[in-house]
Amino acid sequence: MIIERRSQDRGHVQAGWLDSRHTFSFGHYYDPAWMGFGVLRVINEDRVDPGAGFPTHGHANMEILSYVLEGALAHKDSSGGGGVIRPGELQWMGAGHGVEHSEFNASKTEPVHFLQIWLQPDRVNAAPGYAQREAAAAVPGGGWTLLASPDGAEGSVAMRQDARVLEARLDDGEGAEYALDPARRYWLHLARGGARVGARELRAGDALGFSDETGALRLRADGEALALLFDLPG
Repeated sequence: MIIERRSQDRGHVQAGWLDSRHTFSFGHYYDPAWMGFGVLRVINEDRVDPGAGFPTHGHANMEILSYVLEGALAHKDSSGGGGVIRPGELQWMGAGHGVEHSEFNASKTEPVHFLQIWLQPDRVNAAPGYAQREAAAAVPGGGWTLLASPDGAEGSVAMRQDARVLEARLDDGEGAEYALDPARRYWLHLARGGARVGARELRAGDALGFSDETGALRLRADGEALALLFDLPG
């Protein structure tokens, strides 16, 4: 089964300094049809004004990834993690038994555009953790780069779930393929540009979910494209 989640159908929250699009129910946006996809609970596409951001607040028992598309995002948390992440970089925060953190636009003059992603962990009340992965160069000719995984393979960030997050940076006409296992689920989020999956045309913010599917997911760029793929437990 393949499900479509179009960009324009996502939840939309605008609160002065924040413009946010919610793929799944989050905060004031609630839709019982879109409560998550397996262990993937949140994909928020956030744009934050210069100098603004989220003051210190708490989380527990959630794997939280931040991926910057444009600008710079400053993070600080009570576990000692912190830093500034820039385009293409990935930050992991394992909230564990409880952590407080803040996220602010690191620039006083330019907006920041990023994705915040939450996955349910495979264990509860672990110690909080933090890691950051530098931006990867595009795979020549197209293909996937592993950003996060359960075991930190291929220089990826290790997280507490049997899930993998992959990135494809594609030029016009380039493609990326991924073998689908019907025992798992997959979520494809197009973060930038245009692409095709079979006869389906995707634009920035569009997504496809795959469950009980076999064969290969074939993504082909229509112009420059940036896609994230989530390989999730069934």
